[in-house]
Amino acid sequence: MTRRIIDPRQAAEAAFKSATTRPMEPLPKPPAVPGAREMVSLRLDRDVLEHFQAGGPGWQDRINAALRTVAGL
Repeated sequence: MTRRIIDPRQAAEAAFKSATTRPMEPLPKPPAVPGAREMVSLRLDRDVLEHFQAGGPGWQDRINAALRTVAGL
């Protein structure tokens, strides 16, 4: 009986490769809630931001309304 010598490093690399090369299944999207808002990060020019913030609280809602108007929604 011939015994095969296995290099531990090669065995570990093979195990790692087989564990990491499977395609990941996409996560299911949560059901959409009508009227729900989503937090995003958005870069705006300073003057645009100052324009909306000058109106006081609710500036984010005003930006959202302006974007809806431009998008035709």
